[in-house]
Amino acid sequence: MKRLLPLAAFLTVASVGPAHAQLFGGDTEARNQIHQLRQDVQGQLETTGRGQLELAMQNEQLRAEVARLRGQIELLTNEVETLKQRQKDFYVDLDARLRQLETGAPRTGAGGDPAAESADYEAALNLLKEGKHQDALTAFDTFLTRYPNGSFSAGAHFWAGNAALQGRDTASANKHFNAVLQNWPQDNVAPDAMLGLANSQQAMGDAAAARRTLQGLVERYPQSNAAQVARQRLSAR
Repeated sequence: MKRLLPLAAFLTVASVGPAHAQLFGGDTEARNQIHQLRQDVQGQLETTGRGQLELAMQNEQLRAEVARLRGQIELLTNEVETLKQRQKDFYVDLDARLRQLETGAPRTGAGGDPAAESADYEAALNLLKEGKHQDALTAFDTFLTRYPNGSFSAGAHFWAGNAALQGRDTASANKHFNAVLQNWPQDNVAPDAMLGLANSQQAMGDAAAARRTLQGLVERYPQSNAAQVARQRLSAR
């Protein structure tokens, strides 16, 4: 005769089956959620990694482009400085030759020697071309004392003003540029002397005076190259 399980034992066994199934069913769902979370995190990490890599590549490209542009700027700056120096040398040489041809025989002070005057003038110009600004200024001052009424006086004052300005001696620059404008207003260097005066005033920090001088240059010598430069500066302010 079979023995029957007690009712309590039967109920215990019966209840274990559903609970066990519920426990492992929940574990599977949790595992699926963890797996999905891992996939999501991995995807985000991959996306972030690609973004960082692209950003790094863009930064490297920008650095290379900046380096290239800097190189071009330095090259262009050197070319401009070379052209400016060549232009100045040409102007200096041309000025000396034009002044020798102006009268056919340069006039000098009483008892002066035209050949000596021309040689002293060119010697001072050569000092300026060599970049010896103070020496050139001294040479031009000496020249003007020696030949006060010579045919090179306007040019000597003009180049003395340039030498002084390049040596940051604005007081001497103003004196020489004004001497050209007051005594030789029709000379071929007069417009450039007025531009030099504006540059000197700007270097002194007197922007208002520099602007007035530039405006006066445009009005007084409208067809000159110096006036064209003055217009550009006035329009840029």
